[in-house]
Amino acid sequence: VKEIKLTSEDKKIAKEIKIDHSLAIELFKTPYHEAKLLATMIADKKQMTEKDMDAWVKEFYGWDIVDQACSNLFKYMPISQEKVFQYAQSEEEYVRRTAFSLIATMTFNKKIPDSKFEEYLSVIEKYSFDERNFVWKAVDWALRSIGKRDMYLHEKAIKEADVLLSLDNKNSNKIGRISKKELLDEKTISRIKSKEENRTKK
Repeated sequence: VKEIKLTSEDKKIAKEIKIDHSLAIELFKTPYHEAKLLATMIADKKQMTEKDMDAWVKEFYGWDIVDQACSNLFKYMPISQEKVFQYAQSEEEYVRRTAFSLIATMTFNKKIPDSKFEEYLSVIEKYSFDERNFVWKAVDWALRSIGKRDMYLHEKAIKEADVLLSLDNKNSNKIGRISKKELLDEKTISRIKSKEENRTKK
C-alpha cells in the first residue's frame, strides 16, 4: 500500500496557500473530496488540536484522505503516538485504518524513538485478524514500514512477521508472509543499511 499521489494542481494550490489553518478547518467541513485533501496539506500541525483531530478522523470515508491526513499532518503531532492505541480499538474501518496509517507514516519522524514502534508491534499483532481491505493493507504497511526504519527494528519486524505466520488465522498469516517477503528482500535490506550509513555521516 502506498500513499496516494496528489495531482500537480493540488500541490500548486497548496503551495500558493501555504499554511492557513482556519481555511483548512473550513475546507474539511465541505462535502468535496478534493477540498478535504487540500485541507490536510494546508493545516497547521501546531494549531491542530486533539479535538480537531478526532473530529476529522470521525469523518474519514476513504483510504486516501486517511493516508494524506496522517502523512501531511498527524504524523507531526505528538498526541498521535498515543492516538494509535485509541483508534485501533475502533470498529469503524477508516478509524482503525488511521491507527495503522499513523504507524506507517510516523516511521519517517526521527523524533519518535524506536521503542515506541516496538510497542506498536503488539497492536499490529492484535488487529492482524481484521480482513477488511483497507484495514489489513494498512496493518501490513505499518509492519513493513517499521521494519524499514532501521536494522534494529528490521529484526523486530521480522520476528513479528514470524509470530503472525504462526497464528491460527489466515489473514494474520497473509500479513506476515507479505511483510517478511519484502523485508528479507536484498534491495530492501541494502536501502536500510544505506540509510543508516548516511545518518552516521551527518
